[in-house]
Amino acid sequence: MTAEAGTPVDPEKVRDRVRDRYAALARGGGCCSSGLTSGQCCGGGSGECCGTDASSVVQLGYTSEEIVDLPQGAYLGLGCGNPTALLSLTPGETVLDLGSGGGVDCFLASRKVGPDGRVIGVDMTPEMVATARANARRGGFSNVEFRLGEIEHLPVADGMVDVVVSNCVINLVPDKGQAYREAFRVLRPGGRLAITDVVATRPISAEQRADPSLWSSCSSGALEIDRVREALEAGGFGRIELILRDTAEPLNSLRNPDCLGVVPADIRAIRPTV
Repeated sequence: MTAEAGTPVDPEKVRDRVRDRYAALARGGGCCSSGLTSGQCCGGGSGECCGTDASSVVQLGYTSEEIVDLPQGAYLGLGCGNPTALLSLTPGETVLDLGSGGGVDCFLASRKVGPDGRVIGVDMTPEMVATARANARRGGFSNVEFRLGEIEHLPVADGMVDVVVSNCVINLVPDKGQAYREAFRVLRPGGRLAITDVVATRPISAEQRADPSLWSSCSSGALEIDRVREALEAGGFGRIELILRDTAEPLNSLRNPDCLGVVPADIRAIRPTV
């Protein structure tokens, strides 16, 4: 029942807690509108939640111009970066978003790949998928679709996509090695991976890792950066780049009550052509 070597976490309990948490966020309209306490929403212990104001948007790597005309409810303030800013998307490409939430990164990718491109969002929470589909209809994003599924078992065919993106979701997955293997499987040779996620700057105790509540708040499921690299290499990826993001203030979403030393990182890799 272990998700990672040495991590005594029950995968099904983690998935259930994550699914429940994000269902509540979808129903409530995001972090600040959900009625959850700060400890339930974004792992914060500071009395603040992620926020959708201009300063929070910029801190996460978006621009106000990118977000302002998206359908209401697409940007829920739940990420830790902007994966679509980590690489250049070109017209006609197919993009897959792992853990697509309200759809914000899918919609930003949609603009870049254009009408000849395609964007697929996968999320395991039915309420999030329903929210994202409604947002796509309201925004007229005809080249975006959302599928219900788990990242460890993607409902996507082999070698189907050019780019895989994800925003602060892989840390929530019990089996990260399997998630990276699945990302590798669906990428075409030469395909790119661009992820914003959280990593641990110091060891997290087994007791903390075994706590589904801490795990589901984007904290105790984070791996140390060396272990992230090892998981990517084991999954077959090459040209791996992992960069800890230098922020003057901790992201509101990472001000967790247990001070686990979790920080945002930008992760890029390539599926080799041979």
